[in-house]
Amino acid sequence: MNSPLNTLSLTAVKPGVSTGSDAMRLGFWAAVLTVIGTAAFAVAGVTTPPRSGPFCVSECVPYPYVDVARFIPGDYLWLVPGILLVPVFVVLMACIHAYASEPRKIFSRIALSFGLVYAVVILTDYYVQFAVVVPSLQAGETDGLSLFTQYNPHGLFIALESLGYFAMSAALLFAAPVFAGGRVERVVRGLFVLSFVLAVAAFSWLGILGHDLVAFEVIVLTINWSVLIASSVLLSVLFRRRASVEAAAYAGRQELTP
Repeated sequence: MNSPLNTLSLTAVKPGVSTGSDAMRLGFWAAVLTVIGTAAFAVAGVTTPPRSGPFCVSECVPYPYVDVARFIPGDYLWLVPGILLVPVFVVLMACIHAYASEPRKIFSRIALSFGLVYAVVILTDYYVQFAVVVPSLQAGETDGLSLFTQYNPHGLFIALESLGYFAMSAALLFAAPVFAGGRVERVVRGLFVLSFVLAVAAFSWLGILGHDLVAFEVIVLTINWSVLIASSVLLSVLFRRRASVEAAAYAGRQELTP
């Protein structure tokens, strides 16, 4: 007579039941989309000229940074790939959690938590630009808008963006211990750690020198863009390898099932 444990083990391998390879295939496509989305975000960000702050070289907008309606929609298009990257990154973190071995899942769970912090902050920050700032500028309703516009180097937009991408760096840091295997995993781990170390160093050094927060925003974006593109290429390789292993193991269990 079959015990409940035996029945459960046989049920777990019935055809059509989701296996670990599903998560790994999802991780592969999340990594591919991360590369594409990050590259598009980086190109859009770099090609959008700064209109204020220390990096502005032409057509600079003075305080209160609200005489900018003529720059709509061009100066706001760079935010679109940034918004699209948010759900992709969250899925990537979830797939890294699925990839992690059981003893290291505590780190991947923390990484996913920081990824959600990044998602909430950045989505809120960018959504406010499209839903509040742009319509207000177009309608000429500019009273009190200075604090919210992306052109204010001391405004909420820059502050929240810096916080959001610092949270992304923290997510990558805590995801790093998941990858402790072969050479590819060690490179991914090194890139993730490097991202956080450079972000902390940049924030500390720029603070000591008395630079505006916008300088940190530019640097942390550049760091995260570079690390995400390089590491996601490697992650796609790791996810594909694991998917093949999981699929082969599942097929083997199926052959043993009566």
